[in-house]
Amino acid sequence: MILDAAVDGQAHRVEVTGGKGRYTVAIDGRPLEVDWREAGGPFVSLLVGGRSHHVALEPRPGGYRVLVESHDFAVDLLETTLDAAVARRGPTGPARLVAPMPGRIVRVSAEPGQEVEAGQGLVVMEAMKMENELRAPRAGRVAEVHVREWQTVETGALLVVVE
Repeated sequence: MILDAAVDGQAHRVEVTGGKGRYTVAIDGRPLEVDWREAGGPFVSLLVGGRSHHVALEPRPGGYRVLVESHDFAVDLLETTLDAAVARRGPTGPARLVAPMPGRIVRVSAEPGQEVEAGQGLVVMEAMKMENELRAPRAGRVAEVHVREWQTVETGALLVVVE
């Protein structure tokens, strides 16, 4: 998964690969090995480069508030360059809705053949004890639904395809 993120207003390209609690996170091309464990509530335990960090993640519109030790960061998730190019061209092929992080599917509102509007809620996912509604990336028809309620998914798992 590739994200463009702004941390306290400074833009960074972030690429995340791996799964099941072990990830490689490349920030502006600099890779870091990260072990991720949920620690209850909004807290996660991270092991990065041999150092342990207790982190709180608080979802907010457009991103997260991240508390690490005594530091408080605003992280805004932006469109990736690829997504922005596709948006400028307009919808030309299937749009894939994928899991932004590991979690559990709480509700599936999408059904194959259903017409949906851009931004319409399709799946509700619980991650880090918080529910996140994942919305249609564009208007169209639901072609495929790849998840069911109470299913556990990893980062990047395909959830729904909209044509």
